[in-house]
Amino acid sequence: MFDTLEYPVLNVKVHLFDEYKQWLINRLENKLSTHVITLNAEMAMLAENQPELANLINKVELVIPDGAGIILYLSLRGTKQQRCPGIDLAASLLAELGKLEKSCPICFYGGEPGIAQQAAQFWRKKVPGIDIMTNHGYLSPEEEVQWQKTLQEKQPRLVLVALGAPRQGFWIDNHRHLCPHAIWIGVGGSFDIWAGKKSLAPEWFRNNNLEWLYRLYQEPWRWRRMLALPQFLWRSLSTILYN
Repeated sequence: MFDTLEYPVLNVKVHLFDEYKQWLINRLENKLSTHVITLNAEMAMLAENQPELANLINKVELVIPDGAGIILYLSLRGTKQQRCPGIDLAASLLAELGKLEKSCPICFYGGEPGIAQQAAQFWRKKVPGIDIMTNHGYLSPEEEVQWQKTLQEKQPRLVLVALGAPRQGFWIDNHRHLCPHAIWIGVGGSFDIWAGKKSLAPEWFRNNNLEWLYRLYQEPWRWRRMLALPQFLWRSLSTILYN
């Protein structure tokens, strides 16, 4: 049904095809557990030095090309692929699931206290009738245990986790057994944007793969992490020059 391709990016993989949303909807309809990782240059560089992260990325069911650096890497190798921002994929799923006649429970987990709740309220206004449960990402050990019991009891079908990368990926890997028929996606700062705490990059930045620059403008303290971008570019070029 879907023409898929698994492509290597340094020592991890990315899946290349056009219908990520429909592929996930199909998985959901068939009650197939799915972990989605949104791959960018920073995460690819982390995986170079963290074997446990590389192993996680390479074992999940879907890795999407989220970052502009990944698209550049593919382009340098003659592979054309449209970028798939994680926030856009998550939003398209929410819009689709919210329209279903049969309730499809959704979970927002992570972010600062109140942010997931505000993000859920944004979506309740956007898609009336959407069923979203929430919790923040600053739980005590006792609260974490109770939260896991709640997930097991409520069985959401779509779980969006905003704990930051790569932490959110490991959290999903360790807890996805609680909801074995769900789609799990690490969504980073998406709740902050839906809650209105931060703004999405203007269209010009998005269309020109410069969201990273706008994010640096919003969060200048991230400059050290942004050093991964030139490192990734050099690794991308060196794999061509020396192979």
